[in-house]
Amino acid sequence: MTEIKPEQGPMAPSDDSLFPTNQAVEGEIIAPEGSMVATVDDTHAAGLELKVRSQWSYARMRFFRHRLALIGLFGLVVIFSAGIFAGFIAPYTFEEIDLNNILQGPSHAHYFGTDALGRDEFTRVVWGIRTSMEVGVFVALVSTFVGLIIGAVAGYYGGWLDNLLMRFTDLVLTLPLLAVLLTATALLGQGSQWRVSLILVFFFWTGIARVVRGIFLSLREKEYVEAAKASGAGDARLMFRHILPNTLGPIVVNATLAVGTAILVEAALSFLGFGIKPPTPSLGVLVSEARANPEQWWLTVFPGLTIVAIVLCVNFVGDGLRDALDPTQRRMRA
Repeated sequence: MTEIKPEQGPMAPSDDSLFPTNQAVEGEIIAPEGSMVATVDDTHAAGLELKVRSQWSYARMRFFRHRLALIGLFGLVVIFSAGIFAGFIAPYTFEEIDLNNILQGPSHAHYFGTDALGRDEFTRVVWGIRTSMEVGVFVALVSTFVGLIIGAVAGYYGGWLDNLLMRFTDLVLTLPLLAVLLTATALLGQGSQWRVSLILVFFFWTGIARVVRGIFLSLREKEYVEAAKASGAGDARLMFRHILPNTLGPIVVNATLAVGTAILVEAALSFLGFGIKPPTPSLGVLVSEARANPEQWWLTVFPGLTIVAIVLCVNFVGDGLRDALDPTQRRMRA
């Protein structure tokens, strides 16, 4: 009878299984072929680098693909830079009077012409940009902060506190905006841009408060919030560490658009004579003063076009931010 050796039998293990070439040493984990770990190792072995992008990086990419948003951002940088550095750009002071050049049209000496007192209109427009910018940015920041706090408290706690805060918000929204603004500025805030700004803040916080409250109402029931609460996180940490970051998109968009709206409202109040008073130049004041000389077109056109340019640029940037911060947005509209 022929003796059958074990290695020749049909069930004998192969040489690879008896002497594995990929055997793990102690403390080492061998990833199975085709697994994610093996794919990462193969990528590094090939000299490639894996780059993990955050949601903010994707939002930044979407924003910079939005052509109108980039145009608006460039326009805002140019216009606001002119206002910030008005003292260096303006060839004259905004109060300097030249009675020998009254109501002169645009020229090399006076780019935007002169007004009824011989003051350089280009200088006054540049300084008016600074005043209007201060009003718009201040109103946007303060109203966003106030609306964020009120909306977050109302949305997170709910109950009687939510009802109280939201009924007060509805009361402010029902007030006739123009009539109350005219009365308030006439009694309290006429003359200074900061007083006018504080009055505008009283009306501008309501919109962002309602937006934040709605988001907090939906997010406070999410699993990650419940998990953080179970781990012992306090109310302040839950509100501002776990829920607030997920509301930044709508907050940033509303704050951006509030800048343009505040500038428009301030210009309207100044045009009606209830806003910022001379000699402080603002774009609304310049348009209002031009009514006395309707034939001198440059007194109306240049400050008016500046207001239009600022509001358009702000709206373009706000539109781009809304598309960039929307995680469901896939197609760029411009």
